[in-house]
Amino acid sequence: MKTFEELGICPVILKAITEMGYENPMPVQEEVIPHLLSENTDMVALAQTGTGKTAAFGLPVIQKINIKTNQPQALILSPTRELCLQIASDLTDYSKYIDGLKILPVYGGSSIESQIRTLKKGVHIVVATPGRLLDLMNRKMVKLENVNTVIMDEADEMLNMGFSDSINAILAEVPENRSMLLFSATMPAEIARISKKYMHNPKEIVIGSKNEGAKNVKHVYYMVHAKDKYLALKRIADYYPSIYGIIFCRTRRETQEIADQLIQDGYNADSLHGELSQAQRDAVMQKFRIKNLQLLVATDVAARGLDVDNLTHVINYGLPEDIETYTHRSGRTGRAGKTGTSIAIIHVKEKGRMKEIERIIGKKFEKGYIPTGKQICEKQLFNLVDRIEKVKVNEDEIASYLSPIFRKLEWLSNEDLIKRVVSLEFNRLLDYYADAQELDIPDERSRTKDSNSNEKKRSRRAEPGFTRMFINIGKTDGLYPNTLIDLINSNVQGRVTIGKIDLMTNFSFFEIEEKEARNVINGLKNIDFFGRRISVEEASNSGSPRESKRKNNDSAYRDRKNNRQGSSGRRRKYQESSSKRRR
Repeated sequence: MKTFEELGICPVILKAITEMGYENPMPVQEEVIPHLLSENTDMVALAQTGTGKTAAFGLPVIQKINIKTNQPQALILSPTRELCLQIASDLTDYSKYIDGLKILPVYGGSSIESQIRTLKKGVHIVVATPGRLLDLMNRKMVKLENVNTVIMDEADEMLNMGFSDSINAILAEVPENRSMLLFSATMPAEIARISKKYMHNPKEIVIGSKNEGAKNVKHVYYMVHAKDKYLALKRIADYYPSIYGIIFCRTRRETQEIADQLIQDGYNADSLHGELSQAQRDAVMQKFRIKNLQLLVATDVAARGLDVDNLTHVINYGLPEDIETYTHRSGRTGRAGKTGTSIAIIHVKEKGRMKEIERIIGKKFEKGYIPTGKQICEKQLFNLVDRIEKVKVNEDEIASYLSPIFRKLEWLSNEDLIKRVVSLEFNRLLDYYADAQELDIPDERSRTKDSNSNEKKRSRRAEPGFTRMFINIGKTDGLYPNTLIDLINSNVQGRVTIGKIDLMTNFSFFEIEEKEARNVINGLKNIDFFGRRISVEEASNSGSPRESKRKNNDSAYRDRKNNRQGSSGRRRKYQESSSKRRR
């Protein structure tokens, strides 16, 4: 194993990182640092969150800065305010002994005037979220003509969040001969396109395998009925007394509802989603970082770029639609050499998606069994005993209080005293599980061969009470489940319950409650989605149409062959509506 000194890091930076506890380089640092120090090269590095990427690009970037040139020489783009601040903080620590080096975090939710004043004084490294940086560029307040290094950290997350146009605008303003480094946990098609468009024969470094899960993460699934998901979540949380984790939900509304239920039931939890103000988000994150919260319930968008160490668990309250999102979620735990557990609470219909995730990440999910009330109480009680055994007793500080306490409790035997301590701590838990029925777990084997062979047909049917909707945008437009959900929540009044989402290449389908169909159609009518005019209409609920690829831009999706009743009429309807869209 090499040392940082052998990688070429200069003494002044070595002194700082040694004080920070850095001993030997991590694999991504061993691969990346020598290339960045010795070559003016473009690079794509694929590595999971928590593998040491910030030091991998941060140390050589700092070392190559010319302090005498008081203008931005390195630009680091990150998807969120939280990650932006974390990167800037780490770079400041690395450069502790470099006099005069100025690093500026640029992000939304903070005073733009203050950022402008700092830019006018001169900075060497700008760490920015794309939206705020573009705002400063439009105001002519930031100059990028001296930038020689551009770094995109968590590039796949930036694209997932819809920053593609902003990134294109920013990269168009930096010098052509700059070196560009793209760090990503996964390698979706959008990353490959950016690499081809803006990079020159980039060197590719892969730590592990493309899109694979973090090596130190165990993947577990619990199969339950949909109605029992929250009860299962409570039992899982209770079974791990020292849990410190994030619970991922699909929508803002679900996130808030689950957090409210957990708080009401006595759990140390809070929510993080897009409807919170920046001040509220900062307050929640501060409580979570210092472990005043055990459970953070969050949407994927709100949790982008969170840099929190020592998470024991990530809990998926249902599986996400796209595998990259699952990879990001699970990568929040098992970081920096520690182990972690990624839990998925799913129902039978999600098992196929779980198998696809297994194939991509190269790991198998272990089957978990919902703990019984007796198992949970036993686990919690022994955890209490362990804490009592290991508690640090400050003899001098408590000595003056012990005499009256001994007199007060001397009538109790050791057995009585232990019973009372246990009851004081666990009466609520014991009472709950004394009366709680065990969950009815679905039999995964009950899905026969015939039912499996008809799964695709059933999957095209809307659930009872729901309507299946067609929308004329898809993956090539940068549409992801979270962006579709936000699109609906932002433009449709009232509460809209969203069911299954099927993303296609150039168009998509989603399910909503029947009563909300007209509101959704009207709310999304003529909305602009990154330059594309949105069109929404009801799709067939019969399960008979085949959702095939379009052949010419917005050509019609066709019926599944050998449809029974009404197939020809439906086919004409789709063809007519498609002709209108083409015109």
